[in-house]
Amino acid sequence: MAVFVLDKTQKPLMPCSEKRARQLLSKGRARVHRLRPFTIRLVDRTAEDSILQPIKLKIDPGSKGTGMALVRVGDVRQTVLALIELRHRGADIRDALTQRAGFRRRRRSKLRFREQRFYNRRRPEGWLAPSLQHRVDTTMAWAERLRRFAPIISIDMELVRFDTQLMQNPDISGVEYQQGTLAGYEVREYCLEKWGRQCMYCDKQGVPLQVEHIVPKADGGSNRPSNLGIACEPCNQAKDTMPVEEFVRDPKRLARIKATMRTPLRDAAAVNTTRWAIRTKLLAVGLLSATSTGGRTKWNRTRFNIPKTHALDAACVGNVDELTNWRQPTLYVACTGRGRYRRTLLDRHGFPRGRSMKEKQKFGFSTGDLVKADVPAGKKMGTHVGRVAIRDSGWFNITTASGRLQGISHKYIRLLQRADGFGYSQSG
Repeated sequence: MAVFVLDKTQKPLMPCSEKRARQLLSKGRARVHRLRPFTIRLVDRTAEDSILQPIKLKIDPGSKGTGMALVRVGDVRQTVLALIELRHRGADIRDALTQRAGFRRRRRSKLRFREQRFYNRRRPEGWLAPSLQHRVDTTMAWAERLRRFAPIISIDMELVRFDTQLMQNPDISGVEYQQGTLAGYEVREYCLEKWGRQCMYCDKQGVPLQVEHIVPKADGGSNRPSNLGIACEPCNQAKDTMPVEEFVRDPKRLARIKATMRTPLRDAAAVNTTRWAIRTKLLAVGLLSATSTGGRTKWNRTRFNIPKTHALDAACVGNVDELTNWRQPTLYVACTGRGRYRRTLLDRHGFPRGRSMKEKQKFGFSTGDLVKADVPAGKKMGTHVGRVAIRDSGWFNITTASGRLQGISHKYIRLLQRADGFGYSQSG
């Protein structure tokens, strides 16, 4: 992944390689500006003294995660500079609001009576549910952040369908318009997301997967998405026209399959809603240059033989003649929030089990800070880097890429970067 570079007035310059960044730091020509994403600041150069090349930001919005890719645009070739996958917490926000509504309903109906009031609140135009607005806000926040770190000239975004049939045959109409190269693509992609891109019967990943009718068509099964699953070829052939109850012997797996079948089209609805909201905001910024479709993204990915990830999907958005340097680590950015509003912690029955900390800082640290702990002895001896959770006692918890460490003294911890509401990890 390329290193972001700022000039001495904190204006963005062209990203450089990790080797070049180490040379600049060792010679004293640069300072570390930020660790995640890694950014350096030059001390002897300004943007007026530098040559900037065109960089494009590509966005592939999703329900659970949004892919972003920074691409240097040439005459024909596009070179990937950075891959970022933003992981949303919309489901957590929805569950928290549902729980809060339940607590309020119980207080008003069983604990203390309150007369009904006239409901006179009106939602403003363009209102989105908080779980959906979160997806829009975090996507826009990272688009603005990347604009501060790199000289982005335009933004491409996956949005609408790529109508190849109309391009090939302008006179196509009726049922013929619905059957063609991309027929069933949206349903297949939804099924892949719904079943986690793995076989529903054996959990295989990284193999060709086929669309499977859970209730066989011979027994009256329909083509509705609720009756469609994803299976590998051996499992699909072995099941054939057998009922799922006979083919799946494990009762836990059978219950999970039936529960997933009833999953509503929530993710698809969320994507449809948030993509248009993101498009509207990008148009207001004035950098949105083009919108593309899932069909074109998949065509580009298949043509270049690129694996399926959110970040690589973003790199394949739009018109791409040649894509290079896509084999590089991906920076995963998980939305973690900035704490809780509620004053007490609850057990699984909804009863308070303790009060939340009133202070936001302890011993100079806040929950969510990126820290480095050097433990000299004991079972936890070693160097650990991760996000910290503070405690009144001074013995903190640190969440690293390999797990959670509990009971680390604040005396062994050093601050690397203040909490910004995101957790960072990197693949490869």
